[in-house]
Amino acid sequence: MRRFAFVATTWFGTGLAPVASGTVGTVGAIPFYLALSRLPLPLYLLTTVAFTLFACWVSCFGEELYGEHDSGKIVIDEVAGFLVTMTAVAVSWQSVLVGFFMFRLFDVTKPQPARWFDRHLKNGYGVVLDDIVAGVYACIATHLIMRLL
Repeated sequence: MRRFAFVATTWFGTGLAPVASGTVGTVGAIPFYLALSRLPLPLYLLTTVAFTLFACWVSCFGEELYGEHDSGKIVIDEVAGFLVTMTAVAVSWQSVLVGFFMFRLFDVTKPQPARWFDRHLKNGYGVVLDDIVAGVYACIATHLIMRLL
């Protein structure tokens, strides 16, 4: 189980980047998003919800494994947040780039209620839910920017 939690929480090792592990983890989410983007929207949403629940569950193990809350090695939360960001966004290199930058902006700044989840839930849900909120903000911003482009 330790090896499984390690691979999942670090998103195949991207969380081991010496700097900006969240950014590297988000880059690692792009191929997964591109694979899922071919799904019909209802199935994409169902998969994203299931993946988010999985990320919460495995992040609990990750916190035990790394001995700290929301370790920088845990980047599966960025993957879930990026999937939320890209919900119903037409696939193009421009939309992926905009979604990437919008997600990173909102993930780093943590506008409410993301900051509340980050500070008050000290478990796998807290690790993931702040990224889901950032993903919702980033999704709205990405849709608006793509409409302007």
